[in-house]
Amino acid sequence: MKTVITYGTFDILHVGHINLLRRARALGDRLVVGLSTDEFNQGKHKSSLLNYENRKAVLESIRYVDEVFPERTWDQKVDDIRRYGADVFVMGDDWAGRFDFLSELCEVRYLPRTPDISTTRIKLDVGA
Repeated sequence: MKTVITYGTFDILHVGHINLLRRARALGDRLVVGLSTDEFNQGKHKSSLLNYENRKAVLESIRYVDEVFPERTWDQKVDDIRRYGADVFVMGDDWAGRFDFLSELCEVRYLPRTPDISTTRIKLDVGA
């Protein structure tokens, strides 16, 4: 069984998120998602409209996602890859190069973002 792992905040779920999750899942048999906790987001000076539990429930309902776990720190990725036996690490291409060091543990892939969509842009458009 080939396991794929990815991470994100996944606030205001949109088609870009769905495309990433669908394409990530297509790279393996199982997709596990590290979901940024509210505390981790605060440490990154990032706010989300939905709290962790709401975002987790939404992600768990998506057919491409097999498991959701909390992302509490930047540094947990090595342990997570080992814990879940990940064969492929996936992030959007806006993170290209940032996680290349993980290639010692598994394949690292940066998938193209969906054009013209982002949570930041949605928040700006609605004045949130």
